[in-house]
Amino acid sequence: MKHHLDWSSYETAGQGDAYAGIPATGGDFAKAVAVCIGDKQCQRKPKGVMCPSFRATDDPAHSPGGRVKVLKAALNGELGETAFAGKELAEAMELCVGCKGCKRECANQIDMAAIKIEYQAQRNARLGVSWRDRLVASLPEQLQHRQFVRSLIRWRNRAPWLAKLGETFFGIAAGRKLPEPAAVAFNANNSSGQSPLLPPCRGVESLSGNISTPTLTLPLHGGGDANVILFIDTFATHFEPEIAHAAHQVLSAAGYNVTTLQPPADDEEPERALCCGRTYLSLGQVEAARREAQRMHRALRPALAAGTPIVGLEPSCILSLRDDHLKLGLGEEAIALSKQVYLFEEFIAREHDRKRFTLEFKPLPPGKTLVHGHCHQKAVGAMKSLRKVLRLIPEFEFEFIEASCCGMAGSFGLEAEHAAISMQMAELDLLPALRAAPDAAILANGFSCRHQISEGADRKAFHVALLLRDALKGTANNS
Repeated sequence: MKHHLDWSSYETAGQGDAYAGIPATGGDFAKAVAVCIGDKQCQRKPKGVMCPSFRATDDPAHSPGGRVKVLKAALNGELGETAFAGKELAEAMELCVGCKGCKRECANQIDMAAIKIEYQAQRNARLGVSWRDRLVASLPEQLQHRQFVRSLIRWRNRAPWLAKLGETFFGIAAGRKLPEPAAVAFNANNSSGQSPLLPPCRGVESLSGNISTPTLTLPLHGGGDANVILFIDTFATHFEPEIAHAAHQVLSAAGYNVTTLQPPADDEEPERALCCGRTYLSLGQVEAARREAQRMHRALRPALAAGTPIVGLEPSCILSLRDDHLKLGLGEEAIALSKQVYLFEEFIAREHDRKRFTLEFKPLPPGKTLVHGHCHQKAVGAMKSLRKVLRLIPEFEFEFIEASCCGMAGSFGLEAEHAAISMQMAELDLLPALRAAPDAAILANGFSCRHQISEGADRKAFHVALLLRDALKGTANNS
């Protein structure tokens, strides 16, 4: 069995009682599957993330343990030679949303999110990649090279017949809105410390696109001459550039020399923004993801050599750099990057703990803010950093929502066959919590989470970078 991901970290697995029933084929991948010890903890419903599909269906087949049974059968040859292209395995893996909850909450930390990527890659190798998966995975490139795609998305959202056509031919749910690109993408050449002033995030609406409002120079604090690389992901680049501007403004105000990550000088596509490859990886297109990762690593070599922190905004992207890239066989660079990359709030919390981030914030207009964490943030324990950062704002009232996956999970909630179950996941905890506090502001750092909240609750959620920007002393907030 040819592996698409690097499973060598499981090479010595199975040498103790914690691992049992390693399948006959599959090598180190089979050992990763056999991590499951069958204690059925994933088929319970305590507080936490694991397992959203089981929580929504009450069906043990849609839990990590249920998937492991079918995977073992496939790797033991019980489902025939074409098991990875077959119905049984497809049904078992279909509702896994790659939340990574089991990697943290499972007794033996099975990595079902990575296992699903390998499964999808195996299936793609046998059956080919669907047109929908090609379209979704290549969206970062499409938005860069084909400007009509931006208009097409907006047109589709306003024309029911076009949405229905998209469902018929591509399986994109006609009843769901697609995230709409900004009128103008983020421009790294307009990302200086004098960032454009943007509307307060605690208001109802937020602007995106080409901002021509006046700029504001803020006093510098802390940081000194410390250098920071700011990685602007696909979603901030093309959909919410105001988040990128806000992050740049906050870090610059704190005294950091902020450089926006750019393609290397010898890049074949110097005009195309860098991408971590997450959209490809989540749909099992591993080779394309590996190419994107290698491109990004080339751009980061000087920063890695200098030990410069790399700070990013989107949890699924940044935590892919820290986790998923280690399974792409990219060597020491991937390992070095995993130790040097931080979520925006993780970096601020770390610097504050080390007394290097001394920027003081002002109180915001009164009112409670509900905080929904991205599954990957919860899986790596990054919510602690977010809590620390929110406490830097004087008198700020916030409450973390106890919820599993929001159900959007990248493109999962936009797929015609998954739109209903996606909303079922949101209705477990998240949407009821939002309805119980109709006047509260909502903070959600995940792009998909914000879109699900918009669709399911008809409310605007915002990123922590916007919140901190509004709390900078010297800025006006009139929400």
